[in-house]
Amino acid sequence: MPCVAVAYSGGRDSTALLHAVACAAREANREMLVSPPAHAGGEPLGVGAMCVVALHVHHGLSPNADAWLAHAQATCDAWAAKGLPVRLMARHVRLSADAGQGVEAEARALRHQALHEMAVEAGADMLLLAHHRRDQAETLLLQALRGGGLAGLAAMPKDDLRDGLRWVRPWLDHPREAIEAYIAAHGLRHIDDESNGDPRFARNRLRLAVWPALQAAFPQAEVALAASAARLADALVPLRSWQSQALTVLQAPDDAAAMNVRLWASWSPAERRESLRHWFASVSCQALSANWTLRLADELPRMLAHAPKPEDACGVWPALGLSLYRGRLRWAPADADHGEGGGGTAMQPVRIDAPGDWPLPAWGGMLRVTPCTHGGVAPERLLGMTVASRTGGERFQAGPGRPQRTLKKQFQMLGVPAWERDAPLFWAGDQLLFVPGLGLDARCWAAPGMPQCAMSWHWLDAEPAAALKCEV
Repeated sequence: MPCVAVAYSGGRDSTALLHAVACAAREANREMLVSPPAHAGGEPLGVGAMCVVALHVHHGLSPNADAWLAHAQATCDAWAAKGLPVRLMARHVRLSADAGQGVEAEARALRHQALHEMAVEAGADMLLLAHHRRDQAETLLLQALRGGGLAGLAAMPKDDLRDGLRWVRPWLDHPREAIEAYIAAHGLRHIDDESNGDPRFARNRLRLAVWPALQAAFPQAEVALAASAARLADALVPLRSWQSQALTVLQAPDDAAAMNVRLWASWSPAERRESLRHWFASVSCQALSANWTLRLADELPRMLAHAPKPEDACGVWPALGLSLYRGRLRWAPADADHGEGGGGTAMQPVRIDAPGDWPLPAWGGMLRVTPCTHGGVAPERLLGMTVASRTGGERFQAGPGRPQRTLKKQFQMLGVPAWERDAPLFWAGDQLLFVPGLGLDARCWAAPGMPQCAMSWHWLDAEPAAALKCEV
């Protein structure tokens, strides 16, 4: 039996869409009954009749969530009793306890996953959603305010194929007022989600505080913004074609997670940024932030240019799981979660109990420890060290009596190149101990005459002239 799925929250828009689709299915089924197959031995009457399945996701975020589910079930039962070919499927989802300010995004991801699973279970190959023209205009504005790229500014696609299921928004070109008129004409009951008035959520702030003023100043704002989103969606098609071609050219033939960075560096800055974003997303299934995109698109070509030979350039960016070696930029999954600028990287214990070279492959380099007579660190402080990425805000003291400054300031004062600042930081408890490029923090210097060691950082697999050597 052909089946079409409709995302049904019980709100005004989804109630109107579900009712309209169910009525259309009933009329189609009636026509099928009065016009049976003409060929001999055709299908029995009723076989192939269309059904509509309403998909309801219970987030449990509202104290009224159970009542909404009961309303959805009662509505579908009442419509079915009147001859509409509709039934309800519901799925409970649970948000993580630490969703915090990301509750909107997590709820949306869980909802989409539940909708997809239910649609497949119901045997539907198409899922209808009730987004309308104002939803589209709001989405474009929100994406612009977040600094979104072309894909974000194109807003919601009207027809999108995801993992074998078509996600279709048939009312994306229609105004909200048309839906309200449909609800009134058919006397349909719907629920009102109280969270729609909560200003903690960005879309609500836009709807409540910004949209009324925008529409008053620009009455055609909704139409114009939705039209812009449609044109951007058109531009997205050739962009994705170019991205696929660029990926084929750049990807290393023997390593799908590596990119030919020497070829990539010869492209224009805009092409570098766009292809880098697409390549990183394809290998990591993560989005590369705008800050990282700009930084890498600038740093990597300079690293190649400043090395004795382009293939000698090397570097590591643990926060992203990226490393540069012999002209290839490679991504590898990390054991720990990494955040922007290294934030969120778990500290790794490092026990140094003797002078020598101590490789740290996860960080792309090694720590060299050598005996010295002054300006070093007491050996016992190396026994309980930890190493971690730079997170921002760390303060470093370059010498006794000198002021403590942020690492950013210290790097700038000493002219440390940006690409060399991705080496890990070494800590002794809560005290920053050693920073490649800057040396040993003066607060950790051993007393004169006491046994002590110097520390230096070296990138692995680098020629001596191309290595970053940071002696204390």
